[in-house]
Parts: sequence; C-alpha cells; structure tokens
Amino acid sequence: MNRKRTLLDNCLIAATLLLLLWLPIPLGSNRDWSAGFLVLVSALLCGLFCISKWRAAPVDTPICRQAWPMVALLAVPQLWVALQILLGLSQDVGASVQYLMLGCAYTLLFILIVGLFNTRRRLTLLLSVLVVSGTMQAFYGTLMTLSGIEWLLTSSKDAYLGNATGTYVNRNHLAGYLEMTLACGIGLLLALRDGRPFRWRYILELLEGPKTRLRLALVIMVIALVMTHSRMGNAAFFASLMIVGALFTLINREHRLRNSLIITSLVLIDVLVISQYFGLEKLKDRLLETQFEDQVVDGEVVASANEQRDDIMGYALPLLQKHPVTGIGAGAFESSFQRYPGPDIRLHFDHAHNDYLQFAIEFGLIGLLPLALFVALAFYQALRALWRSQSWYRSGVGFGAAMGLLALMIHSATDFNLQIPANAATFVVMAAVAVLANHHRKPSRRRRRQGSEVVAT
Repeated sequence: MNRKRTLLDNCLIAATLLLLLWLPIPLGSNRDWSAGFLVLVSALLCGLFCISKWRAAPVDTPICRQAWPMVALLAVPQLWVALQILLGLSQDVGASVQYLMLGCAYTLLFILIVGLFNTRRRLTLLLSVLVVSGTMQAFYGTLMTLSGIEWLLTSSKDAYLGNATGTYVNRNHLAGYLEMTLACGIGLLLALRDGRPFRWRYILELLEGPKTRLRLALVIMVIALVMTHSRMGNAAFFASLMIVGALFTLINREHRLRNSLIITSLVLIDVLVISQYFGLEKLKDRLLETQFEDQVVDGEVVASANEQRDDIMGYALPLLQKHPVTGIGAGAFESSFQRYPGPDIRLHFDHAHNDYLQFAIEFGLIGLLPLALFVALAFYQALRALWRSQSWYRSGVGFGAAMGLLALMIHSATDFNLQIPANAATFVVMAAVAVLANHHRKPSRRRRRQGSEVVAT
C-alpha cells in the first residue's frame, strides 16, 4: 500500500512539475485553449492527490494549520465570482466564468504544491524546476533577440521587436516571470550555503564551485531581464533584491559579511559587468525618455507623450467609483472600459495596467479583501522563514519567496502580470513556497544515518 501511495505521489510530483514548465510556453497560457488546459490538469491532479491522501495523512499538521486559512482566502473570491454571475452583477458573464475557472485552478494548484512538496528534497526540486523554466525562457528570449529571428512559439513577432519576450507576447510578462524565477534561484543559492567559517580565499566560490550551474542560470536570467527593457520589471527586481537583501544581512549577524558579499556579487557581476553588454544602456535611455504628457511650446506639440498607462488608470477610476463594493464582475474590465477613455487614448486596452486597480474594479471590496489577506499572509510566512537564521535552508528559501512576492507586487502597480495565467499561477506557487519554507519536513538524523549505511554496504 505504501509503495502504491509513493508511486502515485511521485507521478503527481512529476506531472505538477511538467505543468509548471509548460505554463509559460504557450504565450504565457494566455489563450483560451491553454488556460483551459491549466484548469483541466490542475483539477485532475488535485483530484488524484485528494484521493491518494484520503484517510492516509493526519489533517492537524503544521503545514495544514498554516495552509488551510490561505486556501480559504483563495476560495472565498471564487465563491464571490460565482455569486456575481448568479446574481447578475457581472457585466461580462463569459469572462467571469473564465476567471472563475482560472481562480479555482490557482486554488487547486496551491493545495497541490503545499501537499506534495512538503519535504526538503521535494522543495529543492520544485525551486530547481522553476529556475530551469526561467533559464529556458531567458535563453530563448535572448537567442531570438540577438539572432534577429524574432519568433514567438510558432509565428514571427509583430510587436516588441528588439526586446526579449521569450514565449510571451509582452516583454513585461517575461520580466514578471523572470523576477520570480530569479528570486527562486537566489533563494536556492542562499539556502545551499555550507557552514564553514568565512575565509577570504572562499571568495572564488561566488564565481565557481559546485553551484556554478546555478550562478550561470542567474546570469542568463539577468541578461534576459535587462534585454526585455521592461522599466518596471527591472526596477521591481532590483528594488526587491535590495530590500529583502538588506533585511537578510541585518538578521543574520553571524555570517553578515559572507551574505553581503553574495548579494553584492549578484548586483555588481550580473548587472554592472555582464548586463552592460546586453542592453543596459538601452534600458537606461528608455527610462530617461519616458514622457507622460505632451510637451507644448507656443501652442504646438513638440514632443508627444509616449506613456499612456497613467491615463488608463485615470479613466478607469469611474468604474471603481460606480461599484466599489460589489465590482463589475471578474474579467469584465475590457468590455466595460471602452465607454470611458477620452480621445487621447488611441489604442484598445483590455487591462487596466494596474493589477490592484483592476482587481478592485472587477471584484469589488468583497472579493479584493480576501485576496489581499492571502498575499499578506504569504509574505508574512516568507518573512518568518527569512527570520529563522538558525536554519540556513529555511532562511534562504524564505529569502527567495519574499523577494519573488515583493517583486511582482511592485511590478503589479504598473502592469497586469496577475492577469496572465502562467504568471498568476507561478505567483500562487511562490505563496505556497513561503508556507513550505517554514513548515516542510527534513530527513531525521536516524534516516540519514540509515541511508548512508545502505550506501556503504
């Protein structure tokens, strides 16, 4: 019986990891068929998981006590979306049904990650697969840009030429994905530190040694992040790295010098040295040339505004003021917003380019509050793990979870990463990693000793 349960667990783990690898490939799963695939596979895997655990595992465990409130906070907005549909509150029923299905898939994925990857070995495997996925996206995006081929998955690009997008359509969404996978890689790098006292001759291990492949993956992802030329994506990544890095070095007093050198190396080597040759100057120019309003001299426009996202947010506010409590219905922004823009908005916008504003408009206060509490609890769990300086592994994984969550929260102020299924699902996975950082199981000394004896014989 145990062998059958272990085999099923291993199959579920493999299938879940394959799903995480797959999600960003079909244009960020931002198509009806790929979003439907996410819903179907998540439901199937979670159903099999629940069947395998039925009457097999105790419910009252530290992971369950921390995870169930968060599961409830994810489930409540889905119930509210169902009520929006049933009560006629949604202004786009079809879109609300799609958002309801995706929301249920994210909830089931959270349950899967917390339930399956609850040991140290499995958690390390999960983080490694996310790093591999980010590296694949980064390598593909930089290869397409540097080669001049500029292809998406199956067709040529018609937008964001000269910018790395990976298999995403929008460069900002690749940047959002890389923010989280980079955080996983940095957290893994910190979690797998050894316990030797610091010596200056160990400084070379920051560049070479057994973690060379991980460092190389981080370099590739940083290059791709810079080559996206996403202003807020790069700003969010480096801001989260500096904020969480400062907390990490202040908390871990015993190894403050080593930790400071590791984080400093990430900034100096990856950014100021390597990225200088891969579009850092172009990113700087794009930041400096950002213009929110037309420049008028003597009644004539001498320089047109090249950024309209602030105007979109301004025109969208009446939608929020009209239904602040109940919202207009999940996914209904695109169909409802088109009545509000002024003549200066010359493009079709299907999202508010601000996740906070769009969630408030669509879900209302009733649906927004549990989502905000879910993110706050996840960030709290990540900081708790970060604070556990006696465990290098837990604090390192907590670092990665806190950084990934914070980076996307910063980026969400000017973009819509959480409306893209691949990025939203990965964000939920980061929230689950925050819980697991504190409460995963590690092998006992007796089990490790028995394992070593078996290997010796």
